[in-house]
Amino acid sequence: MTSPLTADAVDAAAARLVDILDPTPLHRSERLSAATGAQVWLKREDLQPVRSYKVRGAFTLIAGLTPDQRAKGVVAASAGNHAQGVAFACQRLGVDARIYLPRNTPRQKRDRVAALGGGHVEMVVVGEVYDDASRAAKADAARSGAVVVPAFDAVDTMAGQGTVAREIVDQLGRTPDVVTVPVGGGGLLGGMATWLAARSSSTRLVGAEPEGAASMAAALAAGRPIDLDEVSPFVDGVAVRRVGDLTHAAVDATGTELITVPEGAVCIEMLQMYQTDGIIAEPAGALASTALADLALEPDSTVVAVVSGGNNDVSRYGEIVERALIHEGRKHYFLVDFPQEPGALRRFLDEVLGPEDDITYFDYIKRNNRDTGTAIVGLELGDPEDLLPLLARMDASPLAIERVDPDSPLFRVIT
Repeated sequence: MTSPLTADAVDAAAARLVDILDPTPLHRSERLSAATGAQVWLKREDLQPVRSYKVRGAFTLIAGLTPDQRAKGVVAASAGNHAQGVAFACQRLGVDARIYLPRNTPRQKRDRVAALGGGHVEMVVVGEVYDDASRAAKADAARSGAVVVPAFDAVDTMAGQGTVAREIVDQLGRTPDVVTVPVGGGGLLGGMATWLAARSSSTRLVGAEPEGAASMAAALAAGRPIDLDEVSPFVDGVAVRRVGDLTHAAVDATGTELITVPEGAVCIEMLQMYQTDGIIAEPAGALASTALADLALEPDSTVVAVVSGGNNDVSRYGEIVERALIHEGRKHYFLVDFPQEPGALRRFLDEVLGPEDDITYFDYIKRNNRDTGTAIVGLELGDPEDLLPLLARMDASPLAIERVDPDSPLFRVIT
């Protein structure tokens, strides 16, 4: 399929947005520049009025509707950020909307949608992932005659999102060597790829997908969009089972490079952004900068990573810290069969644990018989290299100890 999106359409979208949205900052990252040896800049789309780039595409599409279409209202499906863009546009343009969100949409994002849309937006929560909400929105449009505002698979949406690339080049005053972009349904990547291919063809564009939702890579491998069998909802902003036909065509036509990123590495980057840079990024917002560690970057090359969104619920940071520790090899879980006698736990502490090891989880499950009882024990190590000595001490211990495999159902229940 040939992509109908053009660089001229992106330029037209930029002209439409110029009086609505201020350019988001382009900040140089000292931390990432030192880590990679390149000159790394962060495109701060998390500082949009809706805290994500999604407002660009939503406003572009809704502003282009005819008076009759506006009167019938719009419907949209979103994991949260597109919903906020639609709410912002509808409030500014006086258009009514029904927005369908999957159940994994964080409460913080739902509250923001309500605040941004005012009396123009009705929210409907349905399904487990974005694709479930999308089906519900399309069924609504078929019944009501409302216009669907796609989160990614529409020319106007892609054109609006593609203005990020144009803005980066304008702000730098030169062509960047590398740009990394998070990928969900592919609207941002497709829009930026189309514009860069025509206006800045020497730029290396890299799309970053989470390992649990690499739907664009699956589409490129199959030669067409396909449904993933399973989608991890953790990186909720890009947890898409199937990319769009138009977005796939745009990415395929430009030969854009893709990379998959472990979710644990995203968590580490989120914490670094928060603690070192003072940036509150949602998981999808940290994807592009996380990917830099796995790219071969030329020394002093100009690199831009798009921080796509900052709508992160503070209540998620406990899970984020947990996933980061597991990815670093510092957090592990074990089944320990303790003898039912005084001093058993003390001996475990004295003879098995190292001086920097800390028990962060302890759940006594049951007494198997009158002699022993099993507990799930979570340990945080001072250093990942402390694991092998710990396992050696466990093997030498008279206690029956079994490590909980990260791929096991029990591990997923614990974490």
